[in-house]
This record gives sequence, C-alpha cells and structure tokens, in this order.
Amino acid sequence: SIGSFVSTRLYLQMNGKCDWARCIVLTAGLFPVPVAVVFLWANTVALSHGCTSALPSSTIFTIAGVYALIAFPLAVVGGIVAMKYASHNFNAPTRTSEVVREIPARVSGICIRVFPMYFSGLLPFLTIYYEAHYVFAGMWGHQLYTIFDILLFALVLLIIVASFTSMASLYFQLKREDHRWWWRTFINGGMTGLFIYAYSFYYFFKQSGMSGVVQSSFFFGYMLIISFAFFLMLGSAGFNFNLLFMKHIYSRLKCD
Repeated sequence: SIGSFVSTRLYLQMNGKCDWARCIVLTAGLFPVPVAVVFLWANTVALSHGCTSALPSSTIFTIAGVYALIAFPLAVVGGIVAMKYASHNFNAPTRTSEVVREIPARVSGICIRVFPMYFSGLLPFLTIYYEAHYVFAGMWGHQLYTIFDILLFALVLLIIVASFTSMASLYFQLKREDHRWWWRTFINGGMTGLFIYAYSFYYFFKQSGMSGVVQSSFFFGYMLIISFAFFLMLGSAGFNFNLLFMKHIYSRLKCD
C-alpha cells in the first residue's frame, strides 16, 4: 500500500503519460511476480526429485489467495489515495521549458554509460564484501550468524555509499550536458544487486560445497530474488537521493 502510494504520487508529479492504473498494477507485481515464478520453478524441481522441502499445492494456493485478497487490494487502495489526495505538484525549483534540450553527440557512447554503472555497483559492494561471506555462510552453510547489529550497520552503510556513488555519476553526467538522469540514477544505484548475484556464483562453486540440480535451483533461484530485491531497494534509494540533490542544486541557480 505504501509503495503503491509513493509510486503513483511520483508518477503523477512527473506527468506520466500512460494510465495511472498501470502504475499501480506494475508496483503491485514488480517484485511478487518474479518471486512467484522463481519459487514455483524451484518447488517444481524439488517435487520432481522427491524432496521433503517442497511445499504442497494447498499451501501455494493459500499464499496466492492471501496476496490476491489482501496485498493487491491494499496496493490499489494506496494508489487511489495518492491519485485523489496526494499533491500532484512536482515543486520544481526553477522554471522549466517544454522544449527538450539537445544532447551533445559525444555523450552517446556506450562506454560513457557502462563505466558509471560498473563503478556505481562495484564501490558499494566493496563496503559489504567482507560481511557478505558471513551472511552467505549463515544462509546457505551450517554457521550461525549472530552479529545483527553489524549487519544493520553494513546495510545502512551500503545504502549511503550507493546513494552517494550514484550522485557522483549524476554530477559527471550533468557536466556532459546530458539531462536524462532519472532512469540512470535508478540503474546506477541498483547495480550493486548485480554484483551480489555475481558473488553468489563465486560462493557456490568455491566455498559452499553444494552440487546437484536441486541445490543449484534453490541457491541460484533464491539468490536471484535477493539480488533483485537489492537492485530495487538501492535503485529507489539512489533515485530519491538524486532527486533531492537535483532540486537542491537547481534551487541555487539564479534565473531571469
């Protein structure tokens, strides 16, 4: 409900051209649908191999019913509340022109786009690289993870570093006179999720000792969901942080 409210409000503030109902449906299914697909795939593999960890069909239908009867209606309610009661004013700090400014041809190279994405994902991942080993061992190994205060500190540090790294990429992008910042800040902020998934391959083949179709399906399937969750979380944090940054720097401009 909260996510649908925030996404619909931002969509309307940025003059979304499609139907606002699509925004609500996309918000409600952007994360649950991939989770359901990966879970059904892993559960099918477990059933085909006779594993006791596989959930029965009755439990799956119960979870689907809870989502259809509770989660999805709450998302619709959040979107409707945002449409009717939230402010649709973007509060731009300066006057804006409806004429799109031409972007110089020199900023269209693929290297200019790939390098910021790479470093925006690598630098935040390095801040949690040491802690990631113990988290993976606690999730997939036989070790107990008990230092949750350090884990919380690492999570907060990850969000801060990812936000500031994406802000640095945005600054250099604006210096190149490229104003298309909104999706790039989201992707740059969420690139750490890709590095987390890449690290899962190293952990599986070098440190986990796991093998077989069932273990591979569960490990890579669930790690894909976890990495996607980090991508969405850090991408949203980077976008909102850079939105505040953009409003701040343009509020300091003196326009006639």
